[in-house]
Amino acid sequence: MLNCADYRRAVLADPQDADPLLRLHRDGCRECLEYTDRLLLFESRLERAMRVSVAAAGDARVAPLRTPAGARASAAPGGLKARRGWLAMAASVLILVAVAGALWLAEPHSSLAADVVAHMAGEPQAWARTDIPATAPELAQALGDAHLRLDPKAGMVSYARSCQFRAHHVPHLVVQTEMGPVTVMVLVHESVSKPERFDAQGYHGVILPIPGHGSLAVLARGQIPSPDMLKQVASRVQDALVWTG
Repeated sequence: MLNCADYRRAVLADPQDADPLLRLHRDGCRECLEYTDRLLLFESRLERAMRVSVAAAGDARVAPLRTPAGARASAAPGGLKARRGWLAMAASVLILVAVAGALWLAEPHSSLAADVVAHMAGEPQAWARTDIPATAPELAQALGDAHLRLDPKAGMVSYARSCQFRAHHVPHLVVQTEMGPVTVMVLVHESVSKPERFDAQGYHGVILPIPGHGSLAVLARGQIPSPDMLKQVASRVQDALVWTG
């Protein structure tokens, strides 16, 4: 299964690549579909811009400069040279814009939701259905770096780790619910202005703002849960977070 970074490197090399694996990833990842649309739009604009610059550079009659009648004889040779200079400069600017655009597309403009989903691939064992809770030391270690503790009303937590995410350690918990395991990540260093729902690579979730404490990502896997169900789990866990520092 391709991840988002591998997919984007492949389509950046060839936006028209018909590889079935690329199509399968694109069909299941809204962020990469939008990335591909941006890339194809950039390619079409670049192609049009290059056609215009080549035509302009090859035709000195484009956009003739207007000079006073008395100055035409003396200014004509210099004016033609100046026009060619401006056309060459314009072509250079178009090339610079194209390079800048390509560099922008090559940068990993990965969304917070995409990074959360990518993190899930590294811990498949977290998704087990189980009635065995995480131990008190596991919970303490997972929550300690974020200066948190968890009230029991959050529900049964079966998995608790302190994970590296965007250069910070964040609590990664799995709560067992009637709809199956639900992952909760407390993103103390990431802020969102409003709730953000997402569906990507078989994961369905929501990222909620926690005023003064970053945000909370809640994900389910497989069958699409109802938005209300995810919100209920998110609300229950958020209410159970006790900030100690």
